[in-house]
Amino acid sequence: MMTDTAARNTSTKSQRDNRVVVVMPTYNEIDNLGTTLAGIFSCTHDVDVLVVDDNSPDGTGKMADFIAQGEPRLHVLHRKAKNGLGPAYLDGFHWALQQRYDVICEMDMDGSHRPQDLARMLDVVERNPHVDLVIGSRRVRGGQTVNWPLLRDVISRTGSWYARCMLALPVHDVTAGFRAYRASLLQQIDLENIEANGYVFQVDMTRRAHQAGANILEIPIAFIERTQGKSKMGMGIVLEAMLRVTAWGAERIVKRS
Repeated sequence: MMTDTAARNTSTKSQRDNRVVVVMPTYNEIDNLGTTLAGIFSCTHDVDVLVVDDNSPDGTGKMADFIAQGEPRLHVLHRKAKNGLGPAYLDGFHWALQQRYDVICEMDMDGSHRPQDLARMLDVVERNPHVDLVIGSRRVRGGQTVNWPLLRDVISRTGSWYARCMLALPVHDVTAGFRAYRASLLQQIDLENIEANGYVFQVDMTRRAHQAGANILEIPIAFIERTQGKSKMGMGIVLEAMLRVTAWGAERIVKRS
């Protein structure tokens, strides 16, 4: 459930040929909020941001509301409780589709995704109208992770490789959370029946996009380890991903046999 304090700004937005919004779920990200938003707005002057806040105890949502009062490019959705990454993105997608944005992006608030890479991704979208989904990838030539602990990097690489093989996906960074979707692709995907909650949500969206016949393009980005706040990654999220990917993979194999 959510309340919408975003619509008040929508009527004041100028019309664009290609309207873009960046959906950013937040939970206790007050230390990163101002810096990340400033970086996005300085690198992408014609892009809106939708903060989807899960009732952060540290006041992230309230601070986002305060910033939005003086920044018409910022919108805020408030959810009543912490209910997972997947549902937060889905609420953001539904809002963005209702507001008729043409390109809907995913981006982390914690500083891991660089605004300059967002600008590059959107340039690719503009130059390639046949591309339905651009993924900012750590796992293609030129992509990298910066200051990651070795164990986390191994888990990420292994999980992405496993999902790619089990689901026969033409994507190297299957778990990437830095993305630019065309609204037309999201409209083809059955968003209502997506149940994946944690980071496996990204895997589910990748496989659904592939099943929909999407033209997916990965471009290299640098993924920076957060310096403020606490990571939401835990063993429960990893186990959820492994179980769901295994079930989807088994289902795919059965259907082929």
